[in-house]
Amino acid sequence: MAEPLSIPFNKPSFAGNEQAYIAQAIANGHISGDGPFTKQCHRYLEAALDVPKALLTTSCTHALEMAALILDIQPGDEVIVPSFTFVSTVNAFVLRGATPVFADVRPDTLNLDETRLEALITPRTRAIVPVHYAGIGCEMDAIMGLAEPHGIAVVEDNAHGLFAKYKGRWLGTFGALATQSFHETKNFQCGEGGALLINDPQVIERAEIIREKGTNRSRFFRGQVDKYTWVDIGSSYLPSDVLAAFLYAQLEAREAIQGGRERIWTTYCHALSDWAAEFGVTLPTVPPHCEQSYHMFYLLLPSLALRTALIAHLKARGILAVFHYLPLHLSEMGQRFGGQPGDCPVTEDVSDRLLRLPFYNSLSDGEQAQVIEALLAFDWQPARD
Repeated sequence: MAEPLSIPFNKPSFAGNEQAYIAQAIANGHISGDGPFTKQCHRYLEAALDVPKALLTTSCTHALEMAALILDIQPGDEVIVPSFTFVSTVNAFVLRGATPVFADVRPDTLNLDETRLEALITPRTRAIVPVHYAGIGCEMDAIMGLAEPHGIAVVEDNAHGLFAKYKGRWLGTFGALATQSFHETKNFQCGEGGALLINDPQVIERAEIIREKGTNRSRFFRGQVDKYTWVDIGSSYLPSDVLAAFLYAQLEAREAIQGGRERIWTTYCHALSDWAAEFGVTLPTVPPHCEQSYHMFYLLLPSLALRTALIAHLKARGILAVFHYLPLHLSEMGQRFGGQPGDCPVTEDVSDRLLRLPFYNSLSDGEQAQVIEALLAFDWQPARD
């Protein structure tokens, strides 16, 4: 018998002009940072999102680290982050000496629970970092309404949510700063990459300095100074223009990429709705005031045992489905900051039950049909026993 077709969880893919633009970047003779394609990406993001400044970075992690530097986070400061997120969200601030305060998430969207936020704010709170999970917007009106009277900065971790909206407004444009990811698992990708979106014009110049190793090199290239020098702390956060060339080709294909991902998401949703209702599986929740980015499609299984059994069932059919974040407050590092079982009960619950299905730009109709067929064929009884 032939081996079943292997369907990965993720697969990077071309959108059109990636190879041609990479060749052009090399021919330009500028493959280091801030070359022609980097600047084109900056202009594209600034125009598309109507933000004062966008700066490409080597990763979303580095964009978050830049945000912590711009905000001058110091030892003893507190930063509120959801426990249900990737470690970079918290590491960027811990690196500056901050104490993370772990927030639980909503049971519907799995976003930071804004109703529990006020109780976490203290006089030491310097920043709140909402994560737009699966590209579905957090309740930004409530979050901003709590942050602004206290003078607390909001940094949106928008790794999942490029070109999604909350109440008609782009995600990444609410906080003073926001971060994007262009990792190969994201809708728009260049292997490794990110961006810092700057909504507060007063910090643009300092952001440029931090990104350029603490020098005023950007001002030098604009002819504003006759030489550049070391003026602040910083590091090297510039991606190669080769990566920017790849990314620009992806951004150019925005409508095709987003349209394809919408079809994949909608197909999963329609095909699995009755099955999910029958077996107690929860599908993603998208509030009516949110326009999502179609970043992922996940299932919330009734139990950890059923998730484990379903992963094995799919793997036996050549399909890779994966879980997601483990609760940060229960990690080895999280416990050093005082995290204990029961602190974030929703996070602890959904982390055990969430399963992400294969979802990538080039996922074919046939591949998706195989995933759906395999799910519908799952035998629930042995896993329940």
